[in-house]
Amino acid sequence: MRCPYCENEDSKVIDSRHTEDGRAIRRRRECEACGKRFTTYEKVEEMILMVIKKDGSRQAFDRNKLMNGIIRACEKRPVSVTDIEKIVDSIERKLNNTMEKEVESTLIGELVMDKLKDLDEVAYVRFASVYRQFTDVNTFVQEVERLLTNRNK
Repeated sequence: MRCPYCENEDSKVIDSRHTEDGRAIRRRRECEACGKRFTTYEKVEEMILMVIKKDGSRQAFDRNKLMNGIIRACEKRPVSVTDIEKIVDSIERKLNNTMEKEVESTLIGELVMDKLKDLDEVAYVRFASVYRQFTDVNTFVQEVERLLTNRNK
């Protein structure tokens, strides 16, 4: 590791600690030439996941965008931020485990609805109404009836 002060390439590790829930390691280093200390972070490089939108355009997967959509669906509902973070973590992990570089936005929407259906039915219907672009009351009623039918099975 090159020293940021004198650019010497020799340094020694003084201390190592896990950070970010074990996803990275923080290393405290000391330059062997100038003696100054600096911090480095070692982290697994994650591949960039591209989302294919309904119109065919592509954009990088954005965890915050996913979280904000779920938060909007869960507004004024008894759903904790921890529950929402668990959903986002689960979906992100599932997408990364596919080892695909591109994923359809419809897959992400379906994964969110599956998770919300088990967590909070009102949040599920809210998310579904935006995701499936309900155009009238009948479409909304059909979705609620489908939810009730599946619940009674």
